[in-house]
Amino acid sequence: MAISKNKRVLAVIVVVILGIIGAVAYYFLSRNHAPEKTVTIYGNIDIRQVQAAFDDNGRLLDLRVQEGDRVKKGQLLADLDPVRFQDAVDKDAAGMAAQEQVLARLLAGSRPEEIAEARAEAAAAQATLSNAEITWQRQQALAAQRYVPKQSLDNAAAALKTARANLDHAQQALTLAIKGPRKEDIAAARQQLQADKAGLSLARRELTDTRLYAPEDGVVQDRILEPGDMISPQTPVFTLALDNPVWVRAYLPEKALGQVRLGMKATIDSDSFPGKSFSGWVGFISPTAEFTPKTVQTTELRTELVYRVRVYACNPQHRLRLGMPVTVHIPLTDNQPQKLSAHPCGN
Repeated sequence: MAISKNKRVLAVIVVVILGIIGAVAYYFLSRNHAPEKTVTIYGNIDIRQVQAAFDDNGRLLDLRVQEGDRVKKGQLLADLDPVRFQDAVDKDAAGMAAQEQVLARLLAGSRPEEIAEARAEAAAAQATLSNAEITWQRQQALAAQRYVPKQSLDNAAAALKTARANLDHAQQALTLAIKGPRKEDIAAARQQLQADKAGLSLARRELTDTRLYAPEDGVVQDRILEPGDMISPQTPVFTLALDNPVWVRAYLPEKALGQVRLGMKATIDSDSFPGKSFSGWVGFISPTAEFTPKTVQTTELRTELVYRVRVYACNPQHRLRLGMPVTVHIPLTDNQPQKLSAHPCGN
């Protein structure tokens, strides 16, 4: 009887164990075959940086911000010594003003007084010619009767020729005064004025560039130079950290590539803020695969191929900082991709 009872207990134990094994197997099999509702990836916060530099050579006059200062887009950061740039503006402005007067004179044409003067000169030349003709005729008659030497006749002939040339010159000058400047001269003056205006605009632009402004909102990360230093466009003055928006550098497993698309919403969790999630969106998916970097901490096998992704997040309170490890959750249900421009970040 005792043996039979022991057999029954043993059978019950075996059945229970088999039932537990079956339940555990069913649980894991059903979980493995059930569709995932969220893709979870891991990464670190990254930001962009700007090397702020002047557009010209010069001596650094003043720095208006310090390391750690938060700056707004368009805020004045530094100044170059503007003296020589202001002198260039003044010179080009005077040259342009002079050329404007040249063009105005050409467009106005000849003044009535200039035309009257040309008419008077032509009339005088005509009178001189008439007198020269009379003189030549007299000398010719006297020379025929041998009352004057031949030299006098030659002189009268030369004076007549000169008078005719002077009359022709005076008449041409009168014609030019009436017609006014040539159209080619006016066109050349216009082009010169345009060149002078362009030169003045460039000089003013260079004067404006003696003031360095912040290109975006950010934080002064490094103050590289000091007042009195000579600078060039290749020499940055500040390094600005642009921390709104930030983005997560993470890696997407290959099997999730077909489920995640650009513009999908995401949430970002950080150990620094327990219970606080930050809203984000998928902004970039690499078109090429790579092996999982050693620094990426995932539950997937490190030998699997992954795709680099960037998950952007607005950071108006500047809680997410460079290098911070975070966890990204990308829902796969009710998460239609949105236009990337639909995710602006306020200042």
